This record gives sequence, C-alpha cells and structure tokens, in this order.
Amino acid sequence: MSFLTTNYSENKQETGFSPLPSGEYEMLIVNAQEKATPSGAESLQIDLVVRNDLNGVPTLSATNGKFYNRRVFNDNWKRKATGMYDTQGFQYILEAAQVPEGTPINSIMDFICLLVGKPVRVYVKQEENTYNGTTTMVNRIAPWNYKKTEFPTVQHVLKKKESADPFQSAPVFGDSDMPF
Repeated sequence: MSFLTTNYSENKQETGFSPLPSGEYEMLIVNAQEKATPSGAESLQIDLVVRNDLNGVPTLSATNGKFYNRRVFNDNWKRKATGMYDTQGFQYILEAAQVPEGTPINSIMDFICLLVGKPVRVYVKQEENTYNGTTTMVNRIAPWNYKKTEFPTVQHVLKKKESADPFQSAPVFGDSDMPF
C-alpha cells in the first residue's frame, strides 16, 4: 500500500498572500526586530497584524471585517548617509502607540519593548515594487501613517505563531493581560 497517490483535483490557488487593499486598519504590533539584507542594508522591521477583535465593527467592515489576522511588515531603513535610523519617523509610531511624552528610550531594544503589544491605527498603501526586473504589488506603511487607535480595549486573540512580547508568547491580550 502506498503512502500517497497524487491527485491534484482538490488543489486550489490560495489568494491569502496578496497585499492588503489600501486603507486604514486597526492593528496590533506583535513584534519588532532589526534585520539586515545580504548586502548589509539594515532595518527595524515592525510586524503588525490586523486585529480580529474588531471584525464585527460596521465602520471597519471593508478592512478589519474582511482581513483580520492578516500580517503586514513595516521596514524602517537606516539611512545610507548616516548609518542611523530616522528617529523623527519613529516619533509618529511612538505617539500612535501612546508612549508618554518625554519617555527616555536608551536603546533599540527599549524602543521595541515600548511598541510590542500596542494597538495602532495604520494607513496601509498598496503599490507596485520592481526588484530584479519583476514587478509585484506590495504593502507600504509610512511612519506618519501611524495613528492612535480608535479602539484602545484590545481583545485580539493571537494565533500560536504570533508573539506580542519580544521575550515570550502570549495567547490573548485584554486590558488586564498587557505586559506593560
């Protein structure tokens, strides 16, 4: 008896990996980390997920209602000229995450810890990207497109793979569950 017999009649093309349509989404910052390309370009990548606790909100029916649990990665690149991040751009993200004015941030890890687990409202843009002669549609988020959430009470249920704490995984965020 064989382990498997090929039968492709049930195979369907998944469309879940296409970019999100342009629009404002209520999202949760589930992770952030520094990354580098093979050529050495460095970025701070912010991992956002479309909140699943708002899929029944009528005003969000075209965004969170259709695309909850979808992920978007926002790369914030170090400037080539200085080798430093655009910290002014980070101010928009910190304000949207409601980090109090005057909070000292001593390291990139402090910055990450202040963001992870925070709800934000984000304008996601869909645009063309050409790399090595191939053009694809991608999502882009500019730092100034982060805003304060309109729904500060978070009941988003994380999938197993998602992490909302840079040091450990937490399955649910409610008001009393926030690690901050």
